Amino acid sequence: MLASVDGAIGPAEQARVPITDEGLLRGDGAFEGLRLYSGRPFGLGEHLERLRSTTAGLRLEYDESALSHEISRLLEAAGPVDGVLRIVLTRGGRRILFVEPLPHRPRIARVGTVRYAPNRITEGLKTISYAANDLARRLAHEQGFDDALLVTPHGRVLEGATSAFFWVRDGRLRTPPLEDRILESVTRAKLIAVAGADEEVCTLDTLHGAEEAFLASSVREVQPVAAIDDLQLPAAPGPVTLRAHEALRQAIEAEIG
Repeated sequence: MLASVDGAIGPAEQARVPITDEGLLRGDGAFEGLRLYSGRPFGLGEHLERLRSTTAGLRLEYDESALSHEISRLLEAAGPVDGVLRIVLTRGGRRILFVEPLPHRPRIARVGTVRYAPNRITEGLKTISYAANDLARRLAHEQGFDDALLVTPHGRVLEGATSAFFWVRDGRLRTPPLEDRILESVTRAKLIAVAGADEEVCTLDTLHGAEEAFLASSVREVQPVAAIDDLQLPAAPGPVTLRAHEALRQAIEAEIG
């Protein structure tokens, strides 16, 4: 696994940042993660635009030109790999990049709901303060599930711990609206555009009429969901899920060639 810290490329296990960096001490920073296909990043422009939005929201300055150059150099050094490019910007002023293998995930997921209240002050920002998201996944794992589905105390379904959530009712693909203070996922936006998903408020009661569901993210693409808590979905994957995944794959192939 290769890493770049402020332009210095080397083995990730040898990369170093000062222990006084408030990115480490306080989780104060921004990050992006995107998929590499034979070394080619998908959606890099959209991810960098969201990074700009996050850093603006955090009042975190960074050198965009240097970051762009360092991304190119790291991808060239990594070669034609299938993996994940991580971009991390810290309050201490560090630009951290690394290329890592794709994580192992089951082809079809069973998800458990975890109560969650979005943080208004960081609404829409992709920060490195991910302790709550990771804890949600651990809580779901403790109950025997593969991943977590975040649900407000009032029962509104939001998103996965690190993914967007889609479900199907009456043969139509749907996803919770951004107004519910979910992350503006790059993959979510792409699926809405290429698969025709509708934004619609979702509750736990709503899901009892669901025909299919899936999680979506840059790294996992589309992961069908077979069960939500004790609710067994009729199809995993179902026809709408398969069509959505194929539409996403076509968009990926059209961009990276």
